[in-house]
Amino acid sequence: MSRVAVLMGGWSTEREVSLVSGRECAAALDKLGYDVIRIDVTQDLGALVAALTPKPDVVFNALHGRGGEDGTIQGILETLHVPYTHSGVVASAIAMHKPLAKCIFAAAGLPLAESKVVSRAALLESDPLARPFVVKPMNEGSSVGVHIVREGDNAWRIEIARWPHGNEVMVERYIPGREITVAVMGNRALGALEIRPIAAAMYDYQAKYAPGGSEHIMPAPVHPAAYQAALDIGCKAHRALGCRGVSRADLRYDDTAGEPGHLVLLEINTQPGMTPTSLVPDIARYHGIGFAQLVQWMVENAACDS
Repeated sequence: MSRVAVLMGGWSTEREVSLVSGRECAAALDKLGYDVIRIDVTQDLGALVAALTPKPDVVFNALHGRGGEDGTIQGILETLHVPYTHSGVVASAIAMHKPLAKCIFAAAGLPLAESKVVSRAALLESDPLARPFVVKPMNEGSSVGVHIVREGDNAWRIEIARWPHGNEVMVERYIPGREITVAVMGNRALGALEIRPIAAAMYDYQAKYAPGGSEHIMPAPVHPAAYQAALDIGCKAHRALGCRGVSRADLRYDDTAGEPGHLVLLEINTQPGMTPTSLVPDIARYHGIGFAQLVQWMVENAACDS
């Protein structure tokens, strides 16, 4: 029987989501007969190393956000020579840094929205792009800190003045249309799903994780050519960053001028959520891959980069 340590919690803004992902995955592994160790990760490196002693056969990394998804924990696990799920150090670090990831995606010829990196001070003085545009932290996940600035919206400058996500901000041209996400498992795209927020105007943190916050439509009801293009973009983004395991590519689909519309890659998530409202399990389930089977595949495909 394999001994699997499930890392969850962490110290990022996504701690609560990670705890849910970790509990769900640990419960599935229990039922599959694995010897499961649950570890609530903190910034105490010594405590983490002690919890991983003796070394488990595999680490299931259910951490989200800074510290757990940006190459930090991955580097520790590489040093300990413990195989772990999801992407390695380099792919994790690049994917979490949105402007750097966009440079890699651009070199790979993937469709992107116009964007700029500006200081908070510059944002307070003037608009860097024509409205509407999107303001994003450089390296947060789960739509934390994301704000759509529309015509007549001046209140957002108050938000930027007390911005807790660093002195640099990524500003991106707003793409109208629909929210599409693509799950990639290994070297193949599983499928593309459309997300329709129910109460919120955008697919924000609340829409992602609150029960009933959004409707998931699988497969995404788009033109067949656009559907295939979305799968191709997801795979190419996965390969461009050197991801492994499971990843999720988030796209916008502008069909305001009719079908087939225009797809734009927003970002890639190297450690997608595994909560009851998460997207990748929904996509996998549609293709006959149950939650436990998905988790088991991740464990069986865990690896070290070195």
